[in-house]
Parts: sequence; structure tokens; C-alpha cells
Amino acid sequence: MTKPAPKTKTAKPSKQVPTAEPKTDPHVLQVVRGLEGIDEPMNTSQIAARLATRSYMTSHAMRAYAGFSKDLMTVSDVDHELRANGDALVAGDLGRLERMLIGQAITLDTIFANLAERSSRQEYVKNMETFLRLAMKAQAQCRATAETLALIKNPMPYIRQANIAQGHQQVNNGVAEHCAHTATTSFEQTKILEQHHGEWLDTGAQGATSRANPQLAALEAEHRPKD
Repeated sequence: MTKPAPKTKTAKPSKQVPTAEPKTDPHVLQVVRGLEGIDEPMNTSQIAARLATRSYMTSHAMRAYAGFSKDLMTVSDVDHELRANGDALVAGDLGRLERMLIGQAITLDTIFANLAERSSRQEYVKNMETFLRLAMKAQAQCRATAETLALIKNPMPYIRQANIAQGHQQVNNGVAEHCAHTATTSFEQTKILEQHHGEWLDTGAQGATSRANPQLAALEAEHRPKD
């Protein structure tokens, strides 16, 4: 009696596992075609130079000083927000800049008040002077920030007065009036050298009595010096 041949196991077709796409590092700023004019013909050095000179390093510096962990705030998101604020400013929207300045001014005012209050609790004069000096610095920075904000809200026009008849010349009214007064005085001083138009005074003739001292009279002819 013959035994049945053992059944051979047929190999099942293997399932193809889809290959996972490489994950991008969120902590590395990705180079996007068209960003800041980046195109394919540019080599690595040119791309790095373009990013480094267009606030790429600002994203890393801001994240380092922001106080958030790397997992909570990525450099790509920081760069996106910086570019959005920059685009708004270029378009003429100063709202973000104004809010930033008023926040800084209020913070500096708070620092001033804190340092001034701490100076009053110091026992030694040297420590008091140190806190007061720092308080005055914070106050000065607060004032400068407020002045910058006021200048943004109410820009001062640039006014230049020009003498159109004489070409492009800047005219100072005070200097012009002084020159006109000087010219008139010189003309009046020149007129006393002449009696009539075209006739010069005779230096040997008897002159009129000076009004400075009316009691002094002119010399008689015999008392005049001879040539």
C-alpha cells in the first residue's frame, strides 16, 4: 500500500510594505523653491548666503531667547511668523510695530518703578545710587520708545524753502533779513560820501557840525592844515 505524497506548502505572496517618506526635521528650516528668490540653478553656497542675509539666523536667535523648548516651538514656525510680520510692514501695516513699541514702553516703565522702589529700601547710599541709576536708564529708554511711537503715529513733514528764481537754493529767512539789513546800511553809508549824483565831496571844504557834539565848530580857513 502506497503512502500519499506529502503536501508541499505553497509560498504565499508577500505583502508589499509601503516605504515611509523621510521625515523632515522641524528644527531645521526647509529650503523652499521660490522663497526669497531661491531657484534650482543656485548652488548650496548661494542658497546658504541668501538665507543668512535675509533674517534666517533671526529665527534661531528668537527661538533661543523666547524661553520655549524646541519641541514646543520649531524654527520653521518662527520663520513663518517673522516673514508674515515683515510682509505686513512692507505692505504699510504698522499695527504690529505699534503694539510692540507700546508693550516695550509699558515694560520699561514697570522696570523703572520697580528699581526706584527698591532704591528707597537700601541702607547704604552706594546701593541706593546704583538702583536709582538703573531706574533712570529704564526711564530714559521708556521715553525714547514713547517718542518713537509718537513719531510713527504723527510723522513730521520735511519742509525745505527754495528760491525758485535763482535756481535750487535753500533760503534761510533769518540770514536773508540780516543780509538785506547789511546791504541797506552799507548803501546809506556810501551815500554820505557824495553831495549829488556824480559829484564827490571836496575834502578841503568846510564840513557841517557833527550832531554828536553840536558845540564843536569847524576850523576856520587860516587854522586848516596846508597841503
